[in-house]
Amino acid sequence: MDLIVPDWREVPDNIGAFFTSRHGGVSLAPYHDGSTAGAGLNLALHVGDDPKHVERNRALLRSMLPAEPAWLNQVHGAVVVDAEHAAEAPDADASFACRRNVVCAVQTADCLPVLFCDMAGRTVAAAHAGWKGLAGGVLENTVRRMQAEGADEILAYMGPAIGPQQFEVGDDVPAAFAARGLHAGHAFRPVAGQPGKYLADIYSLARLVLENVGVTRVGGGEFCTVTEAHRFYSYRRDGVTGRMAALIWLK
Repeated sequence: MDLIVPDWREVPDNIGAFFTSRHGGVSLAPYHDGSTAGAGLNLALHVGDDPKHVERNRALLRSMLPAEPAWLNQVHGAVVVDAEHAAEAPDADASFACRRNVVCAVQTADCLPVLFCDMAGRTVAAAHAGWKGLAGGVLENTVRRMQAEGADEILAYMGPAIGPQQFEVGDDVPAAFAARGLHAGHAFRPVAGQPGKYLADIYSLARLVLENVGVTRVGGGEFCTVTEAHRFYSYRRDGVTGRMAALIWLK
């Protein structure tokens, strides 16, 4: 598997975390690895892939983890659940864990995955943040749930998402952040010749949201799922495609 391990500095030794790519599984086109007709590591059951291939991919992933991930039914909302006690695939876009070997997971294919841990190594979390989730408070809710469980200083790491040169949005998106009182103008660049259209920087938006709740140690944010077709699934680029995962747990 082609895995991306967060380049966290001073992260506690008892944190396990990584992001998957489209490589290392058994899915066929259009859920493939981008270089052959197969070998795709699609982890989503809801995108039209052969369920047997998805289950095989999940089994391959599971072999690298201490337990089955707490999969969510992501709805672009702001609900955060306890991964240890979550019912099977609850409607939520983030989960947290305070016990060893409980694996938090979110799936993405352009939206932003954010992993969290605290400096004491007591709490971890994973969040799925498209623009609706960001504007709706999914990252703030995740941080507050961690703090309610006793988390001290929190670190965050942003995984692969759509890059700032590819994420075209309408004027409803900057309006949604302005309505929350977030000064996010720097994250939206007008598209020349297209009134009401902007290129949005989802990484900058996430940093702004996190700073507003006191999380300033934020890493990642250097990938673009749309342009790096050889490595990542992208819904905006391909329409019918697979999903990658962001996973974190306490060892």
